[in-house]
Amino acid sequence: MFRKIAIPVLAIIAFLILWEALVRVNNWPDYVMASPSDLPQAYTKFWNLFLIGSWQTLWRTVAGLLLATFFGTALGMVMGFSRTARDALYPLLVGFNAIPKATLVPVLALLFIGEHDFNTVLMAFLISFFPIAVSVGIGLSTLEPEYRDILRSLGASKITIFRKIALPKTLPEFFGALKVSVTLAFIGTNLVEIISPHGRGLGALFLSGQTNSNYPLMFAVLIALAVLGIVLYYAVVALEKIFAGWADTGA
Repeated sequence: MFRKIAIPVLAIIAFLILWEALVRVNNWPDYVMASPSDLPQAYTKFWNLFLIGSWQTLWRTVAGLLLATFFGTALGMVMGFSRTARDALYPLLVGFNAIPKATLVPVLALLFIGEHDFNTVLMAFLISFFPIAVSVGIGLSTLEPEYRDILRSLGASKITIFRKIALPKTLPEFFGALKVSVTLAFIGTNLVEIISPHGRGLGALFLSGQTNSNYPLMFAVLIALAVLGIVLYYAVVALEKIFAGWADTGA
């Protein structure tokens, strides 16, 4: 346990020291590259905005991720159990995922005028949906047929086959995709917060710093987003330990 905590903490400290040294060696002013030592002042001055913005960004990201998990899992199950559905839906999913999501922000803003929270949650959902659906679909479609045949010969129902074989087989792929989707959901949330004229959250705070040429504030927002991403990522890791800890080889 100590090793799992100490190594990431030491890596973060080493990164901050390297960042600080890089700024000082190159003698960069804060409008070129703010250093870690510039950030505490921004957090102290705007602490209330950081608290409000962090909560706004976090709950909308989590809401979008939960929707992506539910609908992505459901669609993945459909594709995993039906070759016809898989052949029909894969091209659509790949094509939609190839569309730059920033181009969808004004479209959503026009479709749902004034519904900023809904637009933000929807973008987080759209950008994090693809990995979950694909991973669940692939996990189920590659299920070993001999296991399924044995259980069928013993009189097992489809529900029993799914619970005993398909679900455990898919869980490692599912949580792997969920870890990727966590960061993607934050990207979706911040796209709307920054691009939307009525944006809120940390993305809007970043835009405010850019508008006012407050570069330490901009970098402080980026670090805050990174911290939220790390927290949510390790929340998923904790869930993985609970539900799919048996898949960890310990390597």
